[in-house]
Amino acid sequence: MKKLLVLLVISTVLSSCAHKVVFCDELKSEFNISDEDKMKGVQFFTSHTIILNQHEESTNSNMTDESGVLVSTSTSNSESIIIPANTKCIFHSYGPDNTVNIRFEDGENKFLTFKTKWNKPLDRYYLDANWVAKSGPELTYDNKIFKVDMMRAESSKDCFLRVLRKGIKKNKRKDRVINGMKV
Repeated sequence: MKKLLVLLVISTVLSSCAHKVVFCDELKSEFNISDEDKMKGVQFFTSHTIILNQHEESTNSNMTDESGVLVSTSTSNSESIIIPANTKCIFHSYGPDNTVNIRFEDGENKFLTFKTKWNKPLDRYYLDANWVAKSGPELTYDNKIFKVDMMRAESSKDCFLRVLRKGIKKNKRKDRVINGMKV
C-alpha cells in the first residue's frame, strides 16, 4: 500500500510539471491568446543562443604633441549582445505580416522580431533578420544595425520562440471493497 501511495505522489508531481514547447499559431488559437493583452502575460524563451555584433568605423588621426613627437591615434567602437539559449523574454507588440516583437530588456526599441517562415498553423516563430544583406545577416536592435553571428554550429538563424506548457488533469476516483452479505 505504501509503494502504491509513493508511486501515486511521484506520478502526480511529474505530470504537473511544465515543459517547453514550440510557440506557434495553433497554440495561440488553442489558448485564445491572440490579442496583445493576453500575449503580454505569456513567458517566452529562446531556443538557441543569439549573438549580435556591431562595429563602428574607426577613425585615425596623426598629429604631433607639444614636444614634437609624432602621435598616431585610432579609435573604434564595438558592441556585442549575447542572448543565451533559454533566456526568458516577453511579448512587446505585434509587427506587420504576422510578426511578433519580443523584449529581452527594458528600453526604447530594445526588442527583436520573430516571424513564421511559411504562415502555417504549426510554424515556429523564428528570429527575423535581413539574411541576404551584402555584408552578412543584419537586424535592428535599439535603433542600431547589428550583424547576426553565424559562426556557431547552433546558429542564431535557427533560434525560435518556446513557451512553458503544463497539462493539469483532474480525476476523481472512488474505490470500495464490498465484503458481501450473509443470510
